[in-house]
Amino acid sequence: MAELTADQTAADKSIADWYLHSSRQIYVLAGLAGTGKTTLLRHTVCNTLKLEPDKSVAFVTPTGKAATVLIRQGIPATTLHRLIYQAIAEENETIINGKPIKVEKLVFRRRESIDKAIKLIVLDEFSMVSDEVLSDIMRFDVKMLVCGDNAQLPPVEGMNSFLTAPDFSLRTIVRQQEGNPIIRLAHSAMKGKYIPYGNYGNRAFVMSARRIKPEYRKKYLLKAEQVICGLNKTRGKINDEIRGYRGLYGLPQKGEKLICTLNNWEQFIDGEFRYNMVNGIIGYVKDVRYAGENIGFMRFRADFLDEDCPEEVPFDTGFFENGAYRYRRGDYFEQFDEEGNATGAFTLNRFEFGYCISCHKAQGSEFDSAVVFDESYAFKEDSARWLYTAITRAKDKIIILR
Repeated sequence: MAELTADQTAADKSIADWYLHSSRQIYVLAGLAGTGKTTLLRHTVCNTLKLEPDKSVAFVTPTGKAATVLIRQGIPATTLHRLIYQAIAEENETIINGKPIKVEKLVFRRRESIDKAIKLIVLDEFSMVSDEVLSDIMRFDVKMLVCGDNAQLPPVEGMNSFLTAPDFSLRTIVRQQEGNPIIRLAHSAMKGKYIPYGNYGNRAFVMSARRIKPEYRKKYLLKAEQVICGLNKTRGKINDEIRGYRGLYGLPQKGEKLICTLNNWEQFIDGEFRYNMVNGIIGYVKDVRYAGENIGFMRFRADFLDEDCPEEVPFDTGFFENGAYRYRRGDYFEQFDEEGNATGAFTLNRFEFGYCISCHKAQGSEFDSAVVFDESYAFKEDSARWLYTAITRAKDKIIILR
């Protein structure tokens, strides 16, 4: 691996001292974008502490997408939810169309304990985790190394007080990122500095949204891996605009990009049952059919997986047809086989178009290229955090429109 910075070396020693000699359960490592947090975590855990991933240490993240970011860097990781909770199938009776139907529902209960071989839990993307969730993990009484970027937006629900007073803060940009204009712009945004229009090293561009030529706007929106904005009104308009460029209108069609907007812990999105259909999952329609009554069924593939969901995903089409979901959360519907025999019941998932998503929904993900509509002004005291978070979602190229 690359030589550690003086910052990383000091953090490595500090973490080792805590793990080996302190009785404190939690160590909080903070670090800005480009300071090599993930590299340090891997080095400290595997080389300095000599713990074995998947055996004596558990690497976890708040989302499946964030877990795959670690996996691609050679770190076996899973979701926080999978570590903490256990799925238990319970059979209940509900009334559908005036008759009682037995349904099997997954109930998630916090585990009484985790594998005794695990001596350390490493929680990455800690800025997305609230104090309430953290307290659930702490009950396992296992040492925890938590790592996050304290310049990012706070959790959507709850608050994270631990990152306000970290045990160590990485501030030195690692050599591999020293010339990265995306990192440079992100740090300027974090300090609340005005970023002038211009071309920054052919990897980062800041442009006027009003003055950009229509043909260039179309090109940028279609080529970006992800478009990010702040306001729901903007999000709706941009999604319609991108669909219009593609000649798409009305209900979602095969190949379209969607984002899940409601947690459904009963719906798994992979064959090994590692990941659930949760709020913020982005993916693609592999095939779709509509059954009327604002109900659709699709084959869906999350953007961080190489496989489709193991079964068809039922969803409420009301939002796509008239801008509002038709059914209530948790409503059950009777399921029939091809011969018309009742085989059980299902609940509906909720989706919206995912070509353009909010910065909050993008948190925990990284994209090769991104177009960001700078609406940081709408977030008042969090405006600098918003823009910093949005910029750091891009890995290789970014266009900021304001």
